[in-house]
Amino acid sequence: MERDEKESVHPPGPAARGLSRWLAGDAGAGRPVSTRVRPRARQYRLALGVLLVAVLGAGALAGCDHREASTQTLSFWTFGPEGEAVQALLPAFERAHPDIKVSVQQLPLSAAHQKLLTAYAGGSMPDMMQLGNTWLPEMVALNAVEPLDARARGSTSVVPGDYFDSIWATNVIDGRLYGVPWYVDTRLLFYRVDLLKAAGFDHPPRDWAEWRRMLAALSDPAAHRYGILLPTNEYEQLMSLALEQPDPLLRDGNRYGNFESAGFKRALRFYVDTFREQQAPAISNVVAGNPWEEFGRGVYAFYLSGPWNIGEFRSRLPADQQARWSTARLPGPDGPGAGAAGGASLVVFRHSAHKDAAWALIEYLSQPQVQRRFYALVGDMPPRRSAWDGGELSRDAQARAFREQLEHVKPTPPVPEWERIANEMQLVAARVIAGELTVDQACAELDKRVDAILEKRRWVLARREGAR
Repeated sequence: MERDEKESVHPPGPAARGLSRWLAGDAGAGRPVSTRVRPRARQYRLALGVLLVAVLGAGALAGCDHREASTQTLSFWTFGPEGEAVQALLPAFERAHPDIKVSVQQLPLSAAHQKLLTAYAGGSMPDMMQLGNTWLPEMVALNAVEPLDARARGSTSVVPGDYFDSIWATNVIDGRLYGVPWYVDTRLLFYRVDLLKAAGFDHPPRDWAEWRRMLAALSDPAAHRYGILLPTNEYEQLMSLALEQPDPLLRDGNRYGNFESAGFKRALRFYVDTFREQQAPAISNVVAGNPWEEFGRGVYAFYLSGPWNIGEFRSRLPADQQARWSTARLPGPDGPGAGAAGGASLVVFRHSAHKDAAWALIEYLSQPQVQRRFYALVGDMPPRRSAWDGGELSRDAQARAFREQLEHVKPTPPVPEWERIANEMQLVAARVIAGELTVDQACAELDKRVDAILEKRRWVLARREGAR
């Protein structure tokens, strides 16, 4: 360790002066400095002195090491563009917390989930992480994440009542808080204002019946024009329609599928009819190619997607087309509808030795002004209402529909198996679109598959209840 230059010219203290005198032959106990010592005694004293110098030096270095060790390194895993954007926010945090250094590891989204499970199995979890809302139940089931209720209650930076209710609810499992929302997304409609107006509509759809009329008026398959793009290899669009129903997607404490309910059948039928009536092409997003260019060319009048596409449409469409599109809240079966509560939260892992530091970073990233800057960097929408009240978001016409939708979102079932279930929902729906199954057959098949997926959950819950 390099010492401060001024420190090297300080006069020696009493202990150092005493050691120098003792090595020179002064006993330091009132004996005259001129008193001589025998050669053997002098050799003994010199050897012991060298040892004392080494011990004192080691102690000084240990003090330096202690000061350096007081700066703790906080490991923070992220995925997607958020990992890159958060780097720009950290200098201010580290200036305010000079004892904390944040080490960010950015994972590719396609490998993040597997990396997380591998780290859990190998006991090499980070201190904290950006965790997708649908992944949180899995980490809770593994007892891997730290409950945050007490910290949130004592915080002035994390204010639960300021968060969109259903977004906050995605982080509460069995009555306990395990994460703090970092950013949110939900799916709604991007639409061509000019095409709707040319078809005789001066507003976006307000219910499914009106939406169906618009889709019919805007579709001309012979001219390669369709009302909407609904990629058949994505489950989010059907899931959004299903969450608008009063019936839950799982039943009996999330032990069984509820896909034979009247609500899900209505959602699946509306979804499938859109393809059967050729109001959407039955293609995957790979075949669809560049949806922004196709949207700009009028191939699709509606696109059901998330907030990241605000930036995509602004950057990909030419300036003379920017006034031709807008966003609208999802229509429901009988009026304005709800959307899916998506996004990611910040969690602290149970094994972490730096939980206080991790919570300090969560509090910093939760501040409204920091969330506004995060939105400006990456386009991720903030989960707090107060973060929407000032700055760019409050003046953004295309973001306004998302602000309205976020007050009316529903979380997906909080079970670790949800992503597998959603994948099965998409696969079975594709078979209905292909004409292999009827809606009733598909719903029965889906319940069968989901009940098998949830078999272990039922066994675990039964054992837990039997132990009470």
